[in-house]
Amino acid sequence: MKTTLSFSEFWPWLTEHSNCILRAGTADSVVYDEDDYHWRFSEEDVRTLLVQVMRGKRPVAELFIEPEHVSRVQITPGEKGEFNFDLVAELQGQPQVVYYFVLAHGFEDTERKERGGRLH
Repeated sequence: MKTTLSFSEFWPWLTEHSNCILRAGTADSVVYDEDDYHWRFSEEDVRTLLVQVMRGKRPVAELFIEPEHVSRVQITPGEKGEFNFDLVAELQGQPQVVYYFVLAHGFEDTERKERGGRLH
């Protein structure tokens, strides 16, 4: 299992797996997925990506991500078959998780789908 990704590998994959997100957040906030929520991805400007959790047409929460600050995406197993995707930045020379996404499956499960297996 691949345990580290570049942000440029991770972001397009994440946008294709928005229905698999269980929760996302930062060190001081978390947003949980709900049946009547959906995740929306867009660009705020040329340097900032936007992740919105929507209920109908109303935003419930937003995450603003600056990809230039993300040095890597670390993948670790989570609770009960969940997978943690930690977006790591180097702050004052120390790695720190600045954002995270928890998904119902891992990154390599994509390869199984491409070989003809079911993922969702």
